[in-house]
Parts: sequence; C-alpha cells; structure tokens
Amino acid sequence: MDFLGEKMKIKPLYLYASFAVIAILALIILTQFNGSDSNSSDISNKVMPQDSIHSGLGNPTAENPTKDNVTENVKHKLEMLKKAVDDNPNDTLKIREYADFLAAAHKQMDAIQYYERILQINPKRTDIYFSLSFIYYNNQNFTKAEELTNKILSYDKKNVQALYNLGAISASIGNKEKAKKIWEDLLSEYPNSEVSDLTKSSLSQLK
Repeated sequence: MDFLGEKMKIKPLYLYASFAVIAILALIILTQFNGSDSNSSDISNKVMPQDSIHSGLGNPTAENPTKDNVTENVKHKLEMLKKAVDDNPNDTLKIREYADFLAAAHKQMDAIQYYERILQINPKRTDIYFSLSFIYYNNQNFTKAEELTNKILSYDKKNVQALYNLGAISASIGNKEKAKKIWEDLLSEYPNSEVSDLTKSSLSQLK
C-alpha cells in the first residue's frame, strides 16, 4: 500500500521488531483468505507463513486453508491469547503476543489498548512505541505516529530506525524540506547504519 501518494514512492515507516514483519505477513494472508482484495492472485498454492502469528492456524489434514477454517482458527487463537492475558495480567510477553495478534488480525484499534497496557508497566519500551506508531501511520494518523516516534527518540536519540521514520512521516504529510533535512542529518551522523541505503533511496526520490 502506498501511503505517500502517487507522486512519491518512498518506503513508509521502517518496520521494526518482530511485530511489523509478522503483521505484514498476517495482514496479507488474512486479506487473501477473506476475499477483500478482488485483485488478489490465486492463493491455492500459497503456504501459510511459519511464524508465531500463524502457528496453530493451519489444518494439517487439509490440503489448503479456507476462509472458514482460517477464520475459526484465528478466533480460537484470539480467545486463547485473551485468556492467557486475563490469567496473567502483568505478563508483558503474553500481552505483547496478544496485541501483536490483534494487530495482525485487522483488529488494530483493539491492539492499541494492550500495547498501552505494556507501557503502563514499562513506559520505556521503545519496541511498543514502534508498534503503536506503525498502527497510527498505517491508519494515516501521522500526528500521532510522529508523537510516538519522538517518544522513542526521547529515550534513544540515536535510534536510526526512529530517525528514518521521522523523515518518512514528514514526507507523508508533504513536508519534503523537513524530511530532506532529517534524512541528510541521519546520513551525516550515521553513514554506515542499517538504514543508510534506504535513506539514500528515499532522499533521491524527494528531488
């Protein structure tokens, strides 16, 4: 999905931590199964990703997953995770797993309350701020995404993923000059970081 408009093909938020990768996989596969994308290619030969979101969702006796059995398995998984959280209300690992699954299952607004519960226990969890900023960015609430990204930087001012994201958010709202400065500063201060190539590519598309 292109959040930056037809004229700008800059990659959106740098996807940080396991949630982001898992969420993308889950959102794609669940969208295909529920038929919401009429332009989807044939999925009869696609394999269910083997990750924590999809573990236990497949039916080993069936040749291919169907809309009905995926939906039922997702519902069952959500119920089990919810029970685990209710039984262990201060277990941030359980809460995180449930929140990640909610987000991946198109229940992103529901996921927010559980991510925020983790922050109530530990307000310095930058990984949770990343997850939340991704949700808000995905829903084009760029103001909130920027606020959360700045929160990450308040705890870790050298976080290159967050710095890249700050530029991406600025580009998304049409503030090219601000995005350019953020990315140029990022390359100047951290020329060999893991986001250097991505930043250079994004910069080149601002011109």
